[in-house]
Amino acid sequence: MNPISSVLRSKKFLLLVLDTVISLALFFVVKYANAGVAEDVKTVLLAAQPILLLVIMGITPEEVAAKLSVK
Repeated sequence: MNPISSVLRSKKFLLLVLDTVISLALFFVVKYANAGVAEDVKTVLLAAQPILLLVIMGITPEEVAAKLSVK
């Protein structure tokens, strides 16, 4: 399989892209929104970010096991 195709289909990569989009959204909300709304959005998004990290950490052993079982 093509390495680029493999990376683009990886769950970890897609979650990383999602996390980057969320971080950029947070940046622009904080920059342009009302201070009260910006703090609320910042709190919610920063609380969700570790969950994405834990999901990525959970997917990693599954992908390694799948690759080892194919060989």
